[in-house]
Amino acid sequence: MPGSNKEFQVFISEAFAQAAPAAAADSLFGGGITGMLPIILMFVVLYFVMIRPQMKRQKEAKAMIDALAKGDEVVTTGGMIGKITKIGESFLSVEIASGVEIQVQRGAVVQVLPKGTVK
Repeated sequence: MPGSNKEFQVFISEAFAQAAPAAAADSLFGGGITGMLPIILMFVVLYFVMIRPQMKRQKEAKAMIDALAKGDEVVTTGGMIGKITKIGESFLSVEIASGVEIQVQRGAVVQVLPKGTVK
């Protein structure tokens, strides 16, 4: 039995030896903030590439919709081109042909055209 006990001790020492490189690998990636640095960097890049430009576009669209006035020539989301004849709180009347008016929501205006585009 002394031989089997010695064999058991060998297995234990091998187990400790296998655990040591795993701990060394953890220290290779760093602990704490250095381990989180790639993830933080990814979120910073995501903010500047996707989130910030989208917020800027939304701000510009809101400013354009707030600045709509009677007589402006606009394009709606459906592709209709016309001239604003009446402005309400949340709806606009747009003349798309002589004598033909449609009502659209303010948010349906995609673009304000230069004066003289609609004839």
